Amino acid sequence: MEIALTPSSHNAGSPRRRLFSVHLGLAALRQSVVMLRPDIQWRNPVMFVVEVGAALTLAYILRDAFGSAPAPFRLGYFVALDVWLWLTVLFANFATAFAEERGRTQAAALRRARVETPATRLRADGGTEKVTSVSLAPGDSVIVSAGETIPGDGEVIEGVAAVDESAITGESAPVIREAGGDRSGVTGGTRVLSDHLLVRIVAGPGESFLDRMIALVEGAVRQRTPNEIALTLVLTAFTLIFLIVVVPLWPMAYNAEEYMASYVGVTGRLASLGTDIPTLIALIVCLIPTTIGALLAAIGIAGMDRALRANIIAKSGLAVETAGDIDTVLLDKTGTITLGVRRASEFLPLSGVEERELATAAARASMADRTPEGQGIVAAVRGMGIHEDALVAPEGSQPVEFTAQTRMSGIDLPGGHRIRKGAPDAVEAWLRALGSAPTGIEALVARAAAEGATPLLVAQDARALGVVVLRDTLKTNIDVRIAELRRMGLRTVMITGDNRLTAATIAQRVGVDDFLAEATPEKKLTLLRQEQAEGKLVAMMGDGTNDAPALAQADVGLAMNSGTQAAKESGNMVDLDSDPTKLIEVIAIGKQLLMTRGALTTFSIANDVAKYFAIVPALFAATLPWLKAIDVMHLHSPTSAILSAVIFNAVIIPLLIPVALKGVRYRPLGADALLRRNLLVWGVGGVLVPFIGIKLIDVLLTSLRLVA
Repeated sequence: MEIALTPSSHNAGSPRRRLFSVHLGLAALRQSVVMLRPDIQWRNPVMFVVEVGAALTLAYILRDAFGSAPAPFRLGYFVALDVWLWLTVLFANFATAFAEERGRTQAAALRRARVETPATRLRADGGTEKVTSVSLAPGDSVIVSAGETIPGDGEVIEGVAAVDESAITGESAPVIREAGGDRSGVTGGTRVLSDHLLVRIVAGPGESFLDRMIALVEGAVRQRTPNEIALTLVLTAFTLIFLIVVVPLWPMAYNAEEYMASYVGVTGRLASLGTDIPTLIALIVCLIPTTIGALLAAIGIAGMDRALRANIIAKSGLAVETAGDIDTVLLDKTGTITLGVRRASEFLPLSGVEERELATAAARASMADRTPEGQGIVAAVRGMGIHEDALVAPEGSQPVEFTAQTRMSGIDLPGGHRIRKGAPDAVEAWLRALGSAPTGIEALVARAAAEGATPLLVAQDARALGVVVLRDTLKTNIDVRIAELRRMGLRTVMITGDNRLTAATIAQRVGVDDFLAEATPEKKLTLLRQEQAEGKLVAMMGDGTNDAPALAQADVGLAMNSGTQAAKESGNMVDLDSDPTKLIEVIAIGKQLLMTRGALTTFSIANDVAKYFAIVPALFAATLPWLKAIDVMHLHSPTSAILSAVIFNAVIIPLLIPVALKGVRYRPLGADALLRRNLLVWGVGGVLVPFIGIKLIDVLLTSLRLVA
């Protein structure tokens, strides 16, 4: 069963849709209660400790309530503590559940749009038959005509047509899909608007790209990243340390109480604050990093959600997180830096060769070249008024298809005549293998390359005929986008199959740090591995089958949804918009995820400083009078101080949920500048906010006479 969406149905489930609603909040609240189960809660060690503490406090309250019957304010103080401890756990669960429910809502909207799509399948005998999408298997070929929905993920093997992909991307502008190039990939559920396509199905029912999309957007299937696991271990270590520090305070408090009663003559329950389990549990909860412990999972889930909202499908949370640490970006020239469609603008014949002879040979050599450039040469030659009969290959001719390895295409004519067209160095090597030493080529190649154009050499038999000049146009503001990458501290490398002169000219115009010219799939892979061998993390984008090895090797491989199936399977991210410059957004999202985690970790640890000055003096001031020197907050009473700190500790979690989900705003600054800003805003803020918040809560509790 395939997903067939219309633009209107897509809006219901689009990743760009505003997903917050009362229904979403209620669903997350219910899940928050379910997550109180110990077998679920233990996965978050910090909050598991809080839950155990809340349960012990409840047991302590029940013992006192049905036992020795303490003073009324004392029991009320314990009950208030326990309520806020449970709320702390629930708020933490709510942050995670809310993030996960957003993904489930997106997936549910897509599932509601799932229908069986009719398809016209080709039979082995050449006929056709009407089937549904659930009957299709990998390898089946289907004909999709104008107005029909593509029944499954596939590769276009014949035809060219406009396709409406708004069901996936949310964009209304149609795109062109055609056979033989890097725009041959089609996705089930999109609609053909013109002409017809012959599509070979590459995914069976339940295995399509949109099926995988449904699974990926569900927060419940998200795997924790190594960075997140490491931070969880650090938070667990902090929790264990504070447990070790606080537990001995119980016998110490008893000894202090006996000392005050025997030698100083001070008695009473307030003097012995700290001999009770609830107060010590409150101390642990306020000192351990509960804020970041509560929001850690939500930050990771939200990172994938932000990628989805940018129309990027990340196959794992690790891919999003790794994007934030990228050092080097490999940018393919064609389609990324330039518009991607180069047209033959000029034919430069060598001495003794007519322009018409050069153009005719170039067109014949391009008949088997299914790339847009090859077809553009044929169209340009036809536009010169050359008769169609001169372009038709004689009977018995053998076309030579263009490949990324040879970087040539051509035709073998009857009588042993051969024509080749391709990269100058490749054609020159072919000529030398035939015993020819062509002259005069360098000047023509240099002339085209100096203008930022791409020269292609044309040769027939052992004779060079001349150069075809292909011109492409830089994308609007591409130099600004690349400058933005450099401000992020990234090294940019342009990759192109063009010669070095052309590559150098374009590289200088757009401002990349380096370039790789005359690139083959092997050269791309070698460059990528060299960067990684130096300890760098590398991002690569691509859309063709020849990009697949590099996409698989890259730390972040961004494949275009319009590209081949091999590219989409090799990358760990897929851009639904097929916008090669989206790599900038990918890196920004990754850096934003890391910044958000770092900012809230800094804020959480800084919180502990303020809570230390609130709780510790209040807890021991009666037995250790010298602690009054650090009682800078001057809270109303010990019970008020402890309860105010616990309330603040719980309330700050839901207040920070929007920050965890939306992310800290990212600016393309250097690492030092980001660190200083992080410490200033979230470090200093993390110290000041609790002082203000705890004091305000203390004043409110006192004015309402809720504490003694």
